[in-house]
Amino acid sequence: MDFETVGDPHHEIPSRCEDKGWLELFVNKQTDFLRDENSKLSHPKGYFQPGVLCLDANQRVLYRWRSVPNKKNIGGAAERPTAGYIYKQVLKSLSSTGEAEDAPLDTQPELDSEGKPWPIFILVVMANGWFIKPKPFLLTNGSAPIAQRFRNVLIRIPIFIAAWILAWVMLPGMWVGLAAVVYSLWITPHIRHIHLQIQDVEVTDSQES
Repeated sequence: MDFETVGDPHHEIPSRCEDKGWLELFVNKQTDFLRDENSKLSHPKGYFQPGVLCLDANQRVLYRWRSVPNKKNIGGAAERPTAGYIYKQVLKSLSSTGEAEDAPLDTQPELDSEGKPWPIFILVVMANGWFIKPKPFLLTNGSAPIAQRFRNVLIRIPIFIAAWILAWVMLPGMWVGLAAVVYSLWITPHIRHIHLQIQDVEVTDSQES
């Protein structure tokens, strides 16, 4: 990354925010899927999901949001509030009259993108691993930007499908069917591994209030 960042592997910042009653983030302790691709990654307490917290000089909460990881937003990897939207909400809090109360947790912000259907995500990470095993899009496992790698991966999907169709048309059905069964037996545990690693949280209205 070409800018300075603050690492927090032991969750000191989120823990303090939670102790203060400002914001509680979700944490995913299932990190094998990431470490399989980069053994240097270290998440001793798991990785915490994204959140936004804005305070004034008196520690009044002007805005707060947390990602609720689920299959739709790819376990918290997608769907963020836009910067412009957050700025407007902060201005609204600053200009509010009457008693200065903390802003409630925002559960329906203006998002920068939409999540992808779970089967599409599985197909994409499989294509990123050349359909041999799933491979996540990490900043550390490729020289090209993620957006470029993603576009390259999308090209592989129709080629992979076309190859199977061509095999069914040109080769003996028994051998192609056997190959499909073997491939299914090989790939199913990998897909199940992803399913267990990606965080999927259900939150009730009372928990979001």
